[in-house]
Amino acid sequence: MTLFDQVSTECSKITTNKYSTSFSLGIRLLGKNLREPVYSIYGFVRFADEIVDTFHDYNKRKLLDQFKKDTISAINDGISLNPILHSFQLVVNKYNIDFELIECFLNSMEMDLQDQSYNKGLYEKYILGSAEVVGLMCLQVFTNGDKNEYERLKPYAMALGSAFQKINFLRDLKNDYFELGRSYFPGFELNSFNEKTKEEIEKDIEKDFEMGLQGIKMLPVSSRLGVYVAYVYYNSLFKKIRNKKPQEVLESRIRIPDIQKLSLLVGSYFKHQLNLI
Repeated sequence: MTLFDQVSTECSKITTNKYSTSFSLGIRLLGKNLREPVYSIYGFVRFADEIVDTFHDYNKRKLLDQFKKDTISAINDGISLNPILHSFQLVVNKYNIDFELIECFLNSMEMDLQDQSYNKGLYEKYILGSAEVVGLMCLQVFTNGDKNEYERLKPYAMALGSAFQKINFLRDLKNDYFELGRSYFPGFELNSFNEKTKEEIEKDIEKDFEMGLQGIKMLPVSSRLGVYVAYVYYNSLFKKIRNKKPQEVLESRIRIPDIQKLSLLVGSYFKHQLNLI
């Protein structure tokens, strides 16, 4: 059984490394005992997201419904032949991750099955499920069962997850709108995306980022550097987007080159070591 556990966790690690260089870098800087649990959370989240975002030639609703059923069974039974779900249930059961967080996440994935424009309520509901609760799952790992510490850091983790997701929305505006038929920002219309609208969105993100950074400074040492690196990467991406005109944001997917990610990693490490964050 130990070998199966290891193989399953390795599948989640491979999934993370293949899909996200930025999160992979951050995870490697977590304390050694935190890396595998976070790989397992990311693998679970990534597979659910793939169902709704890329499996266009298949029945997405059927696949997501089955994924939800298999997730519940894996958690209740303590085993799954799906290695991603098996590694995830190991983490859920070890760290007593609240099932309502998992359910909230899966509900947001279900929202992506239909083309729709979002009002403020749906926008906040989607961000809560798709990003904030993922941060809370990780926080339950970082605080290792310390409920008081979890509650203290909870609003900061939610703010950071919210900032990350809103930046993703800005970066992926073109793809979401034209290819997936989605418009997450409340009342967003492509032909009315101007400097004023962009600035309002950016001010909202800035507030989340400021609160998120406060929380990072309060994290245990074992998780602080890894989360800070993710923050630095997203903040760099955010600054790059802010320097672009609305039309430029709509015309291309803005990214940070790998060489710059490495530079950000090195800079973040030294700031952390010198206690400058």
